Amino acid sequence: MAQINCTQVKEFILMGLTNQKELKMPLFVLFLTIYLFTVIGNLGLILVIRTDAKLNTPMYFFLSNLALVDFCYTSVITPKMLGNFLYKQNVISFNACAAQLGCFLTFMVSECLLLASMAYDRYVAICNPLLYMVVMSPGICIQLVAIPYSYSFLMALFHTTLTFQLSYCHSNVINHFYCDDMPLLRLTCSDTHSKQLWIFACAGITFISSVLIVFVSYMFIISAILRMRSAEGRRKAFSTCGSHMLVVTIFYGTLIFMYLQPSSKHSLDMDKMASVFYTVIIPMLNPLIYSLRNKDVKDALKKVIFSRGPEIKHMAQVNCTQVKKFIHVGLTDRQDLKMPLFVLFLSIYLFTVIGNLDLILVIRTDAKLNTPMYFFLINLALIDFCYTSVITPKMLGNFLYKQNVISFNACAAQLSCFLAFMTAECLLLASMAYDRYVAICNPLLYMVVMSPGICIQLVAVPYTYSFLVALFHTILTFHLSYCHSKVINHFYCDDMPLLRLTCSDTHTKQLWIFACAGIMFSSSLLVVFVSYVYIISAILRMRSAEGRRKAFSTCGSHMVAITIQVYGTLIFMYLQPSSTSLDTNKMASVFYTVIIPMLNPLIYSLRNKDVKDTLKKVIIGRLSEN
Repeated sequence: MAQINCTQVKEFILMGLTNQKELKMPLFVLFLTIYLFTVIGNLGLILVIRTDAKLNTPMYFFLSNLALVDFCYTSVITPKMLGNFLYKQNVISFNACAAQLGCFLTFMVSECLLLASMAYDRYVAICNPLLYMVVMSPGICIQLVAIPYSYSFLMALFHTTLTFQLSYCHSNVINHFYCDDMPLLRLTCSDTHSKQLWIFACAGITFISSVLIVFVSYMFIISAILRMRSAEGRRKAFSTCGSHMLVVTIFYGTLIFMYLQPSSKHSLDMDKMASVFYTVIIPMLNPLIYSLRNKDVKDALKKVIFSRGPEIKHMAQVNCTQVKKFIHVGLTDRQDLKMPLFVLFLSIYLFTVIGNLDLILVIRTDAKLNTPMYFFLINLALIDFCYTSVITPKMLGNFLYKQNVISFNACAAQLSCFLAFMTAECLLLASMAYDRYVAICNPLLYMVVMSPGICIQLVAVPYTYSFLVALFHTILTFHLSYCHSKVINHFYCDDMPLLRLTCSDTHTKQLWIFACAGIMFSSSLLVVFVSYVYIISAILRMRSAEGRRKAFSTCGSHMVAITIQVYGTLIFMYLQPSSTSLDTNKMASVFYTVIIPMLNPLIYSLRNKDVKDTLKKVIIGRLSEN
């Protein structure tokens, strides 16, 4: 490399599917819709299988793993592909490109081998039905899933290491919408002969072995079906493997078209179209195929959707009535503490309202603060104001009345608003972490990257997502039957205290809580963590002590807000042992519903020189007017 005077690239630019601007927004909407449908379909399929005891069989164990692989598979590719439609240059770092390639290879190979495991499962079910549950024991099922995962991970790690050990000193523009082996090899200035041999060897072994297992399994299956004398038996046998045959045909057919077409007809545009099909379309089709063609899955899905009918019937049998109102127990029953606590929390609430509204006004009145960072801060202050106003006034009523009654509809509204603003704050802090990453790691292009349109998107997405999640969970919670006690052992309407009062089955609801909370919390925490890894790395590379100090000061307030307040409190709240008392939960809830909204304006005003200077101007201006 020294001889040819070239340098190693540190980032790549993904060309995407098209350069035509008029097509970008329609394609963005199309693929975003497909992605959302894929995520909901696959996660919904997993939840349906997990919630129905009838589906606790080897076939559905494999199917839930296939749905998980499809979800991960498309989530590795589609979000970055969507970015191609929004930005002029969709840049991906060297390490991120390696991670994407590694994950893509892992899940693609896993799906290929998992379909072979499922073919063997269908062979045992049809050719040896009496010994099916013996042959396909839990241990064997786990092995038939663990082997594809282990092999695919090791193979992906091996190929990713080989690919990114090469020298990339030519163009850094990848003519594709994700990091794949063949487009990357076109950019290297190293000898790729051994790498290509390894690709063909590993791909050939994986593809041929999996196709061979599928082919032999279905030869025995078809032979067994043709020997059946009963037409009904043949129909049932075909129905048990019909969905799998369709999925196998689509998946392997796409791969054969992709990799075995003549070189004379081979083009990158054709590769892109085929890649779209097996990275975006197939993960969407699989849950559709297995739900629409499978009677057991359709019945389980109907049970989940229409489960209220049997619950109402059960309610009639036990002679119970639907509650029309709830009673909040509040923070304490001690009369001697109620008035001091009322004064304390009223003072905190007034301070919170004044602090957050003043912070919004201060930022709006100073042109110097018209930057992306303060745009996000305005939205954070607005959320904190709304957040505490949903909870605190009703909590204050607990200290004044013997019984703090809240109607059924008002309780639903409080829960919905609480979930919406809590989720929005969590995601908005992730957007603010990304903003700080761009400001410190790419300061020269900060105002270009963080354009007004991008800032609005980084705020609109948290608001939209949090509203939809809150609406979904509120409908699920208040669709349940409440025929036990109407006393909520809390100071506001929250999911878990409400679920303790219902006489319906809460298993599905709890699964949805953990699924949505897990996805939201882990994704936002991942964005924050990755952003600050890059930020700290960039700061440590700075030679100037003054530069490091300024860099730390620009993100210090945000780091404090995240570490001490939101994520720290939520981790304490939801990851503590199940033996923890309700009183401890109440104290933690007080902290993140009442204290945090008060602390945020303090942190961002006391630790921020620009805000302090503007605040001084406003105060001095008002005093001079008087």
